[in-house]
Order: sequence, then structure tokens, then C-alpha cells
Amino acid sequence: METIKNIIIGFGKGGKTLAKFLAQKGEEVLVIEKSNKMYGGTCINIACLPSKRLIIEAANGVSYVDAVNGKNEMTAQLREKNYHMLADEKTVTVLDGEAHFIADHEIEVKLSNGKKVQYKGDRIFINTGAVPVMLPIPGLKESKYILDSTQAMDEKKMPKNLTIIGAGYIGLEFASMFVKYGSKVTVLDHNKEFLAREDEDISNAVRKDMEDAGIKFELGADIEKISDETSDAKVTYEVNGKRKTINADRILVATGRKPNTENLGLENTAIETTDRGAIKVDDFLRTTVDNVWAIGDVKGGLQFTYISLDDFRIIKDQLFGTGARMVSDRKVVPYSVFISPALSQVGLNEKQANKLGKEYKLFKLPVTAIPKAKVAKDNRGLFKALVDPETEKILGATLYGIESYELINMISLAMKAHLSYTVLRDQIYTHPTMSEAFNDLFK
Repeated sequence: METIKNIIIGFGKGGKTLAKFLAQKGEEVLVIEKSNKMYGGTCINIACLPSKRLIIEAANGVSYVDAVNGKNEMTAQLREKNYHMLADEKTVTVLDGEAHFIADHEIEVKLSNGKKVQYKGDRIFINTGAVPVMLPIPGLKESKYILDSTQAMDEKKMPKNLTIIGAGYIGLEFASMFVKYGSKVTVLDHNKEFLAREDEDISNAVRKDMEDAGIKFELGADIEKISDETSDAKVTYEVNGKRKTINADRILVATGRKPNTENLGLENTAIETTDRGAIKVDDFLRTTVDNVWAIGDVKGGLQFTYISLDDFRIIKDQLFGTGARMVSDRKVVPYSVFISPALSQVGLNEKQANKLGKEYKLFKLPVTAIPKAKVAKDNRGLFKALVDPETEKILGATLYGIESYELINMISLAMKAHLSYTVLRDQIYTHPTMSEAFNDLFK
């Protein structure tokens, strides 16, 4: 059995960045990826970049077929670039195959030709990501009209009637995208409250704008079964005691993603998992086995590519730095939902602050009051920010409006630097821009 200095299972954001860094330090690295369509990880192949590309193309009026073709060209180029970024390094080997543990520091890899090889790793980094959750609905797994969030990225033909199961952020992004391409979209969700974690004024505004765009919502829907018919599938569900059905030529299951640990052979090791199936790690991403780490979605928590990148920074600091960086340092993490317009958030909103009994000063600004929004001909949305009345530091912000995915990073930076909200209020911004809205938001 060959011994390798560093073994990385999975070609995702954190793992590939770590592999490149270790190679530059002259260290031997074996990167194992079970699919040659996933070089570079989830983000560039089936998530962030391709989905945002399709969303932008829809907004630009590009046909669905042309948009998909353009997306495929982009992801192919990115895969090629990512592959060579590692494979061209002298000390890096990229191996196509599926790995599973046979002992704490030993793995077996099943190659594409069926052959099996074994390796021992001085250090092992698990970077296998997450996979879509499939609900136990009768007929769901058997239906030929079902898509998960991964398969939705490979659709060649635009669905005429699309039913989405799940009104979470992933489901809303797909709904917003497909309705712009011309699909008739219905979203079913078990929860009666729309976007329950958001403030009511924000969730109401988002729902109204999506309904105005043509998306139909059925909340409090309990799905009984999926039945395939000749050219589509029938979804049978119940709302408020009333039985309903809807037919769709595609049913997208957008009910979240779970850590990808199945078939990883963890039962052959002392690596522990949480009650949610994620690999258990400490504040430094170390598993319950020495010199084995978990990076990215597989360890649970926030499933963002920028979290995976920060995971790399934590491990880099352990191996070649002071070892001071920790997961618990990540107290200010923004996120954006790429609906139309975009919804972005960082820190506390009113609902969360009230639950914590936190005192705050509220600032609100309708997007229609922002000159750039008028120039862009999109006045939809609302900006909100919470400020500590004693320290003048920003507690959080929810920005629903165009370009909010850029603005939220300015708020996040101000929070991370412990700046007074007056810094953003009194800053001189270029005009006309969305960022100058902070002059008015924080008045």
C-alpha cells in the first residue's frame, strides 16, 4: 500500500485550493474525484456559477436553449482550467475514482475501469460536499419527470409546466429563473409561513413580487403522492383539508442538501458524525481522528463556496501559520438569494433581534427612493438595517433590491471592522449608484 503525504477526497473549492497551496510548498498531494464532470466542485459545475449564469441570461431575454448551451460551454472551460490547475503541478496527482475508508488513515479507490487501489495518507482531508435531499413521498423516486437541484442544471429543454417542491432559497431561485424563461411555475411547500426566517415586511414584499411575475404558491401543502402519466406527472396534495392535484412535465425537488457521507466507509474508522449525518469537527476542522480534517459542506453548517474557501484558510494557518484561525471566528457571514430582485442578509434581522431581546434602532428605506433604481427601471424592494443604540455598531441588515448582493458585502465589512453606522452614512459615494443609498438609509 502506497503512502501519500496528503490525500484530498473531493475536488471542491476548499480541497482544490488546499491542494494547490500544498503543491506550492513542494508537498505530495493525491486528489480523488469520482466524476470528471465535477472538477472544481459543486459551485462551478452544478450550483453557484451555472445557476447565476442562467438567471442573468433569463433577465437578458436569452432563449432557454441558447442559455443552457452557453452555460455548458462556461462550465466545461472552468472544469478544464481547474483540472490543469492541479494536474499540471509536479507533486499533484488527480485520480478519477470513488474513495472510501478501510481504516482511519487508509482508503480504497474504485477506478472507472473497476480496478481498486489502496492508499495510506499521513494527512487526509474529506471534501465530498453535499447531495440533494429526496423526500419519502410515494412515487417521487420512481417518477421519470423528477429533477433535483443538480439535474436541473443539465436540463436541455425548458419545462412548460414546472412544479417546485420547496419554497426555500434554492426553490425560489429556480422559480424566479424558470418563470422568466416562460415556464408556468407552481411552488408547493409544507410550511404555512413564507420565508419564515425573514421579517414579515420583507417576506411579504418578496412573495408579492414573485406572484406578480407569475409564480403561484401553495403553502401548507402536504404532498400525498406523485403519479406518472403519459406526458407528465400528477402531484396530489392537500391544503387546509382540501385535496388538490396539479400536472407538470417537470417536478423539481428543492428541499435542501445534506452532507455527502454515504458510501464513504466512515463505519470503518473512528470518524464520528453528527445526528444530522455531517462529519463532526472541532473549531479547527479536525475530525475525531488525528490528522483527518473535513472541509466544506460535508461537515454541515452553512453551504456556501466562500465558507469552503475560509475552511482552507483555517487549515492553511494550522499547517503553516500560527494556528489562530478558528471556525468560531466566523460571526459575520452574509448571504444572497438570487431571485429578482436579489435578497441579501447579514447579522440580525428584527425577528431574530426580538427573539434575543436585543435593543436596536431600526433604519428602513424603500428602494423606490434610490435614484439608481429609477435609472435601472426596477424600484422593487426594501432596505433595512439594525443598529445598536449604545455603540452605534451595525447589528445586521436585510437588503431586498437590485445589486443587493454587492451592497451586503459593504455592510458585512463594516460589521467585521466594528465601524459605526455613521461611517456608511457619511461616506462620499459615486452617483448614480446603489451604494449611495446608505447616505439615506442610515439618516
